[in-house]
Amino acid sequence: MNYGNFETKKWQDATELLAAPVRALLEQLQSANVLVAPIDPSFSDTAAFCTEYGVTPAQCANCVIVEGKGGETNIFAACMVLGSMRLDVNIAVRTALAVKKVSFAKMEDAVSKSAMEYGAITPVGLPSEWPILVDAAVAQSEWVVIGSGVRNSKLIVPGSFFGTLPNTRIIDALAKPRETTPI
Repeated sequence: MNYGNFETKKWQDATELLAAPVRALLEQLQSANVLVAPIDPSFSDTAAFCTEYGVTPAQCANCVIVEGKGGETNIFAACMVLGSMRLDVNIAVRTALAVKKVSFAKMEDAVSKSAMEYGAITPVGLPSEWPILVDAAVAQSEWVVIGSGVRNSKLIVPGSFFGTLPNTRIIDALAKPRETTPI
């Protein structure tokens, strides 16, 4: 299958391309249907990646780390949305996490708590207590490109893979289409 203008390998054959927590969870899950692709790290961000490697934003899923607060509750969570969509933080995420306020996590917190590189954070291998909220469009995708925990590679996974991750919930309308500006 053609995933874009990059070469893929079975993740088991290229473990050096994975962040340590990603590799550990893939080994635990024995995920046979996950591929890894080495990339130029300067093209790791979604828009640059799509342009450079010939995939569309709808073929990529972004992992957005949020922090929810409410009373004594303080929770970090990962949200997976297609690159062509935007996360509905104020309603869908807040409701799913049952908190009063949700904000994007500070970069330094997301990096230190995930043990992954900024711009490459993935739900694969996050702390087990973190909820992983996956937009239904991601879970229904034939395949999507996601981060690998490091900026010099990407994972290619079937949408059904997200249902195998611990503490995951598939949520309808977690994301909304990006608004386009009329010309």
